[in-house]
Amino acid sequence: MKAVILAAGEGSRMRPLTYTRPKVMLPIANKPILEHLLIEAREAGIREFIFIVGYHDEQVRHYFGGGDRWGVSMNYCTQRRQLGTADALRMVESLVDGNFLVINGDTIVTHDDIRRIASRDNITLSVIGVEDTTKDLGVVELSQGKVIHIYEKAGKPPSHMANAGLYLFTPDIFDAISQTSKSPRGEYEITDSLQLMIDNGHHISYQEISYWLDLSYPWDLLPANESLLSGIEAQNLGEVEDNVVMKGMVSIGKNTVVRSGSYIVGPVIIGQDCDIGPNCYIRPYTSIGDNCHIGSAVEVKNSIVMKGSKIPHHNYVGDSVIGEGCNFGSGTKIANLRLDKKDIWAAGINTKRRKLGAIIGDRVEIGINACINVGSIIGNNTHIGPGAMVSGVISPDSRIF
Repeated sequence: MKAVILAAGEGSRMRPLTYTRPKVMLPIANKPILEHLLIEAREAGIREFIFIVGYHDEQVRHYFGGGDRWGVSMNYCTQRRQLGTADALRMVESLVDGNFLVINGDTIVTHDDIRRIASRDNITLSVIGVEDTTKDLGVVELSQGKVIHIYEKAGKPPSHMANAGLYLFTPDIFDAISQTSKSPRGEYEITDSLQLMIDNGHHISYQEISYWLDLSYPWDLLPANESLLSGIEAQNLGEVEDNVVMKGMVSIGKNTVVRSGSYIVGPVIIGQDCDIGPNCYIRPYTSIGDNCHIGSAVEVKNSIVMKGSKIPHHNYVGDSVIGEGCNFGSGTKIANLRLDKKDIWAAGINTKRRKLGAIIGDRVEIGINACINVGSIIGNNTHIGPGAMVSGVISPDSRIF
């Protein structure tokens, strides 16, 4: 059976992180979202993949190639204009035969759930119960073992069952796609194609799944990172000097040096060619990408630090996402908790998080002793001067002095 992975979108709600990469290539636990999904599908027995790519498609093609590194075969279709999921699937009609899987590339589901839905005989979509339906989720109404209505990003959803973006389709779906009209959002939605089939009397089944990482906003990367790091194993492929303390599951990549006095509490993953310490404190649920520097008197907690970033001395980074190639001046700190302990808002959105630091885009340069307030979102290529106070949303290429 083939799996079609929908990976063409930008993920505009993930900005500034997606200005320079597609959403599916955002790293969690030092692997792109799409790689985690690919591994789960492979573990479910899938060996043939079709990636539908578009935005920054060259990054996906370069990273995954023909799939040899994962023991699978990979084909690509390019959706040049982002006209929706049904429009994307229209392109693969000649590339699939028989039943096939479709998975949203910006979600993570387990191999057990993929295997179960792949074993079905008729069109089936995956659902999962959610407590918070205020997010822009597709919601599914169920009755007597079948789907009776699909609401795409409903304002007042009538159900707590979300569409998890994992489908088994038969070739019948292509007839429905050919009859699908544009949605109010100006896109051809696969959920509209399914609703058309329901309205015409087709039986659309559902499979309730056990695990689903829904990634809409940048701060959603943090609980996903926590979840995936919980399953890592300890390994040391680098050099650890004397007087380093490591507790729990800590993974250290090739050519990384952890210097004396560093204290690391897992689960933590550190990439290749990193310089860690001396005398730093890395706390649980932290991912540090390749070629990073975490220096003396630095504390990093529950954060994602992407490759090539330098946090060299007297810094605090908590509950934050740091893009590629950033540089922190000495003494710069990120606040992650309101004084009144209330939920933190970012870009006008209630994150439902009591602790959230900053979302920082690529190549941000920060001078000494700057203060970055809770929920700040800082655009790519921004320069922040010594002693500056930063709050709110900062546009790319800004200068704050």
